[in-house]
Amino acid sequence: MMNAYDKVYLEKARTALGRMLDFAVHDLGYSLETFYGLFLASGIADRFGRGDFTVIVGQSGVELAYDVLEQSAISRKRVKPNYPVDRSVEYWTGWALAYYQWETGLSFEEIHAYIPIRQVSALYHPYHEMDIRQFCDRMNELYRVAKPDTNLKLRRQKVKLTQKELADASGVPIRTIQQYEQRQKNINKAQVEYLVMLARILCCDIEDILEKVV
Repeated sequence: MMNAYDKVYLEKARTALGRMLDFAVHDLGYSLETFYGLFLASGIADRFGRGDFTVIVGQSGVELAYDVLEQSAISRKRVKPNYPVDRSVEYWTGWALAYYQWETGLSFEEIHAYIPIRQVSALYHPYHEMDIRQFCDRMNELYRVAKPDTNLKLRRQKVKLTQKELADASGVPIRTIQQYEQRQKNINKAQVEYLVMLARILCCDIEDILEKVV
């Protein structure tokens, strides 16, 4: 598993994302779902997830919120932010989600596709009182339930190949392909030669058939 960016920037990034969501909901009046949707569509989420320093450490959460609006072609009058003593549910949601995204290397878009932001927020009780590792474990469980198929299987189906056809074309034994797709073997530990052959036939990068949540 490869982290999204260097850990030295993680705490700043978590604070920025948490503050962004808190400010958007409590100061700008957006619903969590609406603003998070803008975050995803604006391109800021992609830059954040890839570790763009101008996003994860170059802006405060408030500045990040206004950047999302600007990239969404929404003009809003600047308001003075409040700084509550206690963390809001929205702050915790961004703070915890930033850690999970960093740890897994999944994009915010893919996380949201399987675990919508409202579902993440609903984990506030009891996970805000627990170690972040327990939150990540729960997120992994939700992700696996929502996405039972492996990336290898999804890629194979996308190009409309059977397991046998993929095996014949790639030279990887069909039983090995079946084991990867059924999670009986961890494809992340596969021989590099196998990964190269599979990716070539599936017309994708090796990373596209690896599993970020195992």
